[in-house]
Amino acid sequence: MKKEQTQEIRRWLHRGIAAALAAVLLAGCAAVPAPEPQAQGTAFYPPLPYPPRIQHLKTLTGERDMGAAASELAKFVLGDDSRAQQLKQPYGVGLYGGKLYVVDTSAPGLAVFDLVQQRFELLTGAPSGRMKRPINITIDSDGTKYVTDTGRDQILVFDRADRFVQSFGSAGQFKPVDTAIAGDRLYVTDIQHHQVQVLDKHTGALLFKFGSSGSKPGELFHPTNIAIGTGGDVYVVETSNFRVQRFTGEGKPVRMYGDIGSERGSFSRPKGIALDRNGRMYVGDAAFQNVQIFDSDGRLLLFFGQPGGDVEGLNLPAGLKVDYDNVPYFQSYADPRFQIEYLIFVVSQFGPNKVDVFGYGKMSGMDYASDEAAAARLAVKPVAKGEH
Repeated sequence: MKKEQTQEIRRWLHRGIAAALAAVLLAGCAAVPAPEPQAQGTAFYPPLPYPPRIQHLKTLTGERDMGAAASELAKFVLGDDSRAQQLKQPYGVGLYGGKLYVVDTSAPGLAVFDLVQQRFELLTGAPSGRMKRPINITIDSDGTKYVTDTGRDQILVFDRADRFVQSFGSAGQFKPVDTAIAGDRLYVTDIQHHQVQVLDKHTGALLFKFGSSGSKPGELFHPTNIAIGTGGDVYVVETSNFRVQRFTGEGKPVRMYGDIGSERGSFSRPKGIALDRNGRMYVGDAAFQNVQIFDSDGRLLLFFGQPGGDVEGLNLPAGLKVDYDNVPYFQSYADPRFQIEYLIFVVSQFGPNKVDVFGYGKMSGMDYASDEAAAARLAVKPVAKGEH
């Protein structure tokens, strides 16, 4: 993309996007080149005959995917028509205790796929915890759930039994989009004030905050999704700066990843982010309709997913989640020769595929190159910059 085009896009964004702070979460742009679709059948990335790393396993859209009737609450809220027991406009995703929680902004509420009992239900919150426009969910190790709600401008807290406990956020404090947990800290992306607020996860008290409107290192422009690395660093997606920015746990800028563009390794409308145990970073892009995988140095390793009506098609991907605990529930969907190491959940806001489940692993009997060789094959230079 030419420099003049990039500058014009930035000028347009700064003039008009502030009037639609929440809309940036719920809309996408499709006029960007996407990867070539693969042949019909089981989707592997990279495609056979190359040694695949990722296989598409299953798509979840609603109660019929669980093979059981919806709960009475879900029937009351959505109606008895089986077609209504489907996700409408999902965004965030989380897992705990064999259950997959999907935040549905239009229900509004939490759709719960119970992988153990094969049941589906919808949680809307008690009267004082009623959801208006929920966006994301973060689940702590003890099962406590933090749901960001841009309709209430609050964070709603639920216990491990999904009962509403309390809410964080006073009038005008923030418009929270996503949260991440590190110890007793709850990191909150505030799209309205272009910053990250750090709260005590037990009380909601503000500990400190960092970031301000801008595009320089340490500045943020419409931060949306957030993740914590294994070393404690904080990764923040800046949808309107077309990048991911990395901070220390105290809010000091470390480096930036990506820039606006249509080439591999760049971003157009980044939203979801996840990190695996090896430090690989997964970033979903609602314009590219795919997920790009980077190593810890910012080199592009692989990308997967594309728009379309095929089983692996993504449509405005938003929430991402890497999960190691629920592999047994999905291994049967994999090719018998493909051994899954962990799962990747990708939520699409529109289209027939609401939650796509992918497996990351290896095909037995095939020789796998290192991540370094994979990056070299893609001929992509590291996209990390601004290290301090």
